[in-house]
Amino acid sequence: MTRTSILAFALLLTATLHAETPPAGHTLRLEEGAASPPAKIADLAWLSGYWQGEGFGGACEEVWGKPNIDRMHGYFSFANDKGHVFSEAMMMVEEGGSVVLKLKHFRPDFVGWEEKDKFVTFRLVKLAEREAYFSGLTFRRTADDRLLIYLKLTEDDGKSREEAFTFSRAAF
Repeated sequence: MTRTSILAFALLLTATLHAETPPAGHTLRLEEGAASPPAKIADLAWLSGYWQGEGFGGACEEVWGKPNIDRMHGYFSFANDKGHVFSEAMMMVEEGGSVVLKLKHFRPDFVGWEEKDKFVTFRLVKLAEREAYFSGLTFRRTADDRLLIYLKLTEDDGKSREEAFTFSRAAF
C-alpha cells in the first residue's frame, strides 16, 4: 500500500468512526446514545414554504408551515406516471433541548403504514445556516432558493444508498 492510499484509507476510516458519511455522501448518522445538538424550532424557519420537485423517479411536493412556538408541521407527497404513491405527515418538535423530526407514511387511500401510535423519528445531528442534518436525512436550502433533500435508505439486502430530491419554491 502506498503512503497516499494509506492516508486516504485512514481519512475514510476516521470519517466513518466519527459518524460522518463517506466523503461522497450527504447524510450524517447520530450514533446510538449520542446527544443531539442544542436547537430551537425557530432555527428551521428557512424551511417554510411550498416546494415542488423530483425524487424517487417521480413528482414530489413538500410543504412546511412556519414555526409555531415549539413545532413546525409539514406534508410530503409522491406521485409517478401511474398516480399517487404515498404521502407523509411530518412534525418537527423541540424535545430535550434540540429538534426531532417525526413522520407518518400514508398509502393513497390514506391508510397509515405505521401502527396508529407509531411514527418514524429522525434525531438532529447537526444544524448549520440553511442546513439541517437529521440522522439519515438532510435538508439544504441553496442560495438560488432551491431545497435539496437527501434520504439514506437501506435496501432489503442490507445495502444503503442515498435518494436525492430537488425542489424549487412554488406558489399555492
